[in-house]
Amino acid sequence: MGPGLSWDLTYDVQLMFSYPFMVNAFRAGTIVAVIAATIGWFMVLRRQSFAGHTLAVIGFPGAAAATWLGLATGYGYFGFCIAGALVIAALPQHTGRTAPAEQSAVIGTVQAFALALGYLFVSLYKGFLSGMTNLLFGTIVGVTNTQVLALLLSAAACLAVLIAIGRPLLFASIDPDLARARGIPVRGLGALFLVLLGVAAAGTSQVTGSLLVFALLVAPAATAHKLTTRPAVGIALSIAFGLLATWIGETLAFSTVYPIGFWVTTVSFAGYLAASLWRVVTDRAGPSPRITAPATAPAGARP
Repeated sequence: MGPGLSWDLTYDVQLMFSYPFMVNAFRAGTIVAVIAATIGWFMVLRRQSFAGHTLAVIGFPGAAAATWLGLATGYGYFGFCIAGALVIAALPQHTGRTAPAEQSAVIGTVQAFALALGYLFVSLYKGFLSGMTNLLFGTIVGVTNTQVLALLLSAAACLAVLIAIGRPLLFASIDPDLARARGIPVRGLGALFLVLLGVAAAGTSQVTGSLLVFALLVAPAATAHKLTTRPAVGIALSIAFGLLATWIGETLAFSTVYPIGFWVTTVSFAGYLAASLWRVVTDRAGPSPRITAPATAPAGARP
């Protein structure tokens, strides 16, 4: 890595894609950007960013355990993230004014335990530990065809489920009490969404590393929420920002000595700052309309 960029961008692109590992890196990054941005939009709307971060951190002990056992890290990422999502979904649902603080405290405890497990598995592993940096901060080297296929299949399944539950999930995210009164299984939808979030976090961790998942899972979605309150437009913008950050980050990671996690995070953060500035300027002309619950109950809901 680190050949540097020239004034001939066409040559730079041709050179970059002449390496098979970069082709796979772009394939994997594109898949991850789409699924992370889509799930991330709902995650930000539902105010579950901390849960998403915790699931990403849980991927670290999963990958470390897989390495210790001699398995592919993907098994550890997906296995632990999905298991972590089920654990968080099974936690008691707090109510009242202190509910957010109590829920965050419980999730934070799960996160702390996950980190402890990760360092335990690392200490048990007696091999070469330089790969630990890649687990935490990501890498574009070593993405195989098998990993790309696994990401594609998991992302397709995740998106299919999200499309199927999208309307009632949106309703439950905006006004859970009204949705519950209309017969929508709010807690069941929440648990299913956490599993989808776990799948997205596991896939994103394999590109950005466990500690920088927010670069793709939160930043593009948060940027989109700054610009529009329309769900369809917001999801489309979130995907566009995620793809842009991923492609630019991978190009700069190939052309410099700095890791992909740094570049993706930097580009995503710059986009969020720009959107925040734009929001400040436009808010002076009048407040933006808020997302409101659907006028009618989703299909299948009881009146």
